[in-house]
Amino acid sequence: MRQQHKTFQAIDVGDGSDGRWAAHARALWQDMEGLLTTEGRTPAGADRVRALFRAHMPELDPVLDRLAGQLDRPEAEVFLTHAALRPFSPACTQIGRNGTLLRNYDFPPDQCEGTIVSSCFLRPVIGMQDLLWGLLDGMNDAGLAVSLTYGGRCVHGRGFAILIVVRYLLETCDTVDEAVDRLRSLPVAVPQNLTLVDPAKAVTVFVGPDMSPMVAPDACAANHQHLPVTDKQERTLRTQERLRAIRAAGADVAAMLKPPLYRSVDEQGWGTLYTARYRPVEGRVTYYWPGESWQQSFGDFAPGSRTVTLGRAG
Repeated sequence: MRQQHKTFQAIDVGDGSDGRWAAHARALWQDMEGLLTTEGRTPAGADRVRALFRAHMPELDPVLDRLAGQLDRPEAEVFLTHAALRPFSPACTQIGRNGTLLRNYDFPPDQCEGTIVSSCFLRPVIGMQDLLWGLLDGMNDAGLAVSLTYGGRCVHGRGFAILIVVRYLLETCDTVDEAVDRLRSLPVAVPQNLTLVDPAKAVTVFVGPDMSPMVAPDACAANHQHLPVTDKQERTLRTQERLRAIRAAGADVAAMLKPPLYRSVDEQGWGTLYTARYRPVEGRVTYYWPGESWQQSFGDFAPGSRTVTLGRAG
């Protein structure tokens, strides 16, 4: 087992117009621009993804313009659509229960932005940001929380990266039912699982480029959907094992910090980077690592940074 250190930071970017978001994004841009697809770098591809964004996320279109203008980079506008990005596949576990959304995020440490962001682009939102303004998980001021896991199937199509979908749902929806309905009109590039929680309901929805959104049997998700899991897939991801474990444990932080739900950083460089427990009705989220936690809320958001040790399972 390898131990690594990773620094997480918390920033408040407001509505993105005063330079705070741009300063953060510019520092990351050199790593970001390489994620654009070849098509996204062509004039025709750029036109296509901008039209796709306007058609499906019109409420966020003025925000995209504002952020792209602040970033002032040639390909920023196309990048921020998240509709011309190379696919990625985090291996995560999550559960929604009794008004709580609990998740582990598993990924290579050096490929995770690690930024907790409080924003007010359209409304107050707090979440774990990645790829400049997408969200791995988050909550809004209406009491809705959403998080993602990879759906486990090697399918790719035209559509949005799931990070911007999570952002869009939190910016525009008040309830689980509203968000699930909104998902039916959003093209998604890669199979993904979304767990959504509000004060009255918790569900997991399977989405992908080759399927209509499908509500899962319960509000739990690992890295498979409705199709059988192959032996190779299970050996690699242990997705069925993790799903059984989280169903048995429920929304229990202690269980998330132990195997099989907690994954130590392995020889391929993957591991559990953080555990997040959202209590959206309280407007509160706590991030956990073995032996350490960090709480943020709408009423008391504290910018700063924490360097944590990864690879220490409880």
